[in-house]
Amino acid sequence: MPHPSLLLAAAENAQNGGPGWILRTVIIVGVVGAALLAWILLRGYGNQD
Repeated sequence: MPHPSLLLAAAENAQNGGPGWILRTVIIVGVVGAALLAWILLRGYGNQD
């Protein structure tokens, strides 16, 4: 079971609205960028006969 201070910290963070819009934007852009990079890199492998 998690330590009570960890639960309290998580509850306070949830009340404040989470990590913030900057971190959320960075995470979303990173995930979209990784998916786009994977698509670009893997696109060329399908054309080999």
